[in-house]
Amino acid sequence: MHENIGYVNGTSIPSNHTQCLTINVPEEIFFTISVLGLLENVLVFTAVIKNKKLHLPMYFFICSLSFSDILGSLYKILENIMMILARHGHLQKKGAIEKKMDDIMDWFFVLSLLGSIFSLSAIAGDRYITIFYALRYHNIMTIRRAWIILTVIWVLGGGCGIVIVIFYDYTITVMCFTSIFFLLLVFIVCLYIHMFLLAQSHARKISSLSGQWNSVQQKTNMKGATTLTILLGVFICCWFPFILHLFLFIFCPQNPYCACYMSTMYVNCTLILCNSVIDPFIYAFRSPELRSTFKKMLCC
Repeated sequence: MHENIGYVNGTSIPSNHTQCLTINVPEEIFFTISVLGLLENVLVFTAVIKNKKLHLPMYFFICSLSFSDILGSLYKILENIMMILARHGHLQKKGAIEKKMDDIMDWFFVLSLLGSIFSLSAIAGDRYITIFYALRYHNIMTIRRAWIILTVIWVLGGGCGIVIVIFYDYTITVMCFTSIFFLLLVFIVCLYIHMFLLAQSHARKISSLSGQWNSVQQKTNMKGATTLTILLGVFICCWFPFILHLFLFIFCPQNPYCACYMSTMYVNCTLILCNSVIDPFIYAFRSPELRSTFKKMLCC
């Protein structure tokens, strides 16, 4: 692994952590959570593809978020396989082939984080349009435009990932991750403040101008915004401890309090993997159509 990119074999813990309780998580748990997250998100992909009623921009963006989770799970699965092969002498720790495999895996990890951030931003934008431009939503957010947005997300994410892996510098990489992470928070929070402060008055205004708007439509749109809130909350809870770990590793690596926090690294890494497992349950819980598709697929 590039030192400190991988979130399990990554950031080392300072030597003064000896007075702190280091919490280790067995590799079997990492592997099990990763496989479960991979299978669940593949199920989401398959459900959206099979059910034509789900061929909507909102679900395409959910698939994009799901693909990010797949990459995160796949990263850990491949890492576990490489560790097992290296342990039995089938791989060298610093061989040319192993170096290339490390680069690919690191790219998966970076792309997983960036893809999640960009996909959540796309979902937020989509929910904003449904609330404030409800009568023109289908003209604004067409399938073609949704695909263009998805193309931009993954080309941009993939390009950034390649640059980070090739020109890797720990401090710069962490600062980029931290900046993007908090910019997402600022963007989403501002969007939500605007949405929830003005949504009700905007809905009443539309209602007085057109009979096409009704309470059912309003509830549907607000339900979509609530789903995004839950997804964002889970994302922050699962990723923030790890981002904070990276941040502390730069600015206070020898501080005993920082060292004690960094001794929980494996717990923070487990939270990242749990994000991939939790997201599909949120989709199913919030979407009756998707939940129904899951049931049909699993019962067959």
